[in-house]
Amino acid sequence: MTTVYRGMDRPTLDVAYNNTKAIPNFPEVLSDFQARSAKLYERVPGRRNLRYGERPRECFDWLSCGKADAPTFIFIHGGYWQNCVKEDFAFIADGPLARGFNVVLAEYTLAPHASMTQIVGEIGRLLDHLQADPDGFGIASRPVCLSGHSAGGHLTAMYRAHPLVTRALAISALVDLEPISLSWLNDKLQLSNEEIAAYSPIHHVGAGVPTIVAVGAEELSELVRQSDDYAAACEAAGQKVQRLHMAGCTHFSVLDDLARADGVLMSALERSETQ
Repeated sequence: MTTVYRGMDRPTLDVAYNNTKAIPNFPEVLSDFQARSAKLYERVPGRRNLRYGERPRECFDWLSCGKADAPTFIFIHGGYWQNCVKEDFAFIADGPLARGFNVVLAEYTLAPHASMTQIVGEIGRLLDHLQADPDGFGIASRPVCLSGHSAGGHLTAMYRAHPLVTRALAISALVDLEPISLSWLNDKLQLSNEEIAAYSPIHHVGAGVPTIVAVGAEELSELVRQSDDYAAACEAAGQKVQRLHMAGCTHFSVLDDLARADGVLMSALERSETQ
């Protein structure tokens, strides 16, 4: 077999970026996430499927913690830019809500119906919309943490310099699109060379907000490497960054921690707000 990336041939690279096959029970895990998310929607007040653009998936949910002048936690779901919906991961809002954040759950168009250029652009439009605040939430006048998981972590890293954002939490972020383009994931993404260059945050670390870069210690080694490389790049650029390896966490159980008010992630975020 021909080596295509970091000593890996294509079959090896495909395995190195297949998170759902890296755990033995992904269908059960996703079903549990969905059930917990449905229950959260039933008990938490908010507004669903607010528009920020014209495409069907250009929408977001806003969930209230019930406190006046609360900061906002924006969460962008993962799924390798081609799978899942915000409703699959709404359960993560429990952690931020309990810590006194209002929560925005972001949606975006998936590949192959959207290119990477379009997906990145949609998240930019969402943030611009929230900053303009036509829905009257008062988001721009208070602290805003932008967060995302996996593909959502990539989109978080892309926008850590957006003027709305005051903190960033990138979880299991995919910050280098080159190996993505060489693996099975590119069948739907069809990344161009220009997109790989423009939308790989590892190559564009500039001035931005203080950032937590978190990854499960039990994740696939390529996911851990990408997070470590990004944290190191931020440090080298003089950016304020905290690197977190989540002990015992896989690519998916790291979200269980986010859903806990006393979890490692929410505790680290609270500490970063006071530093």
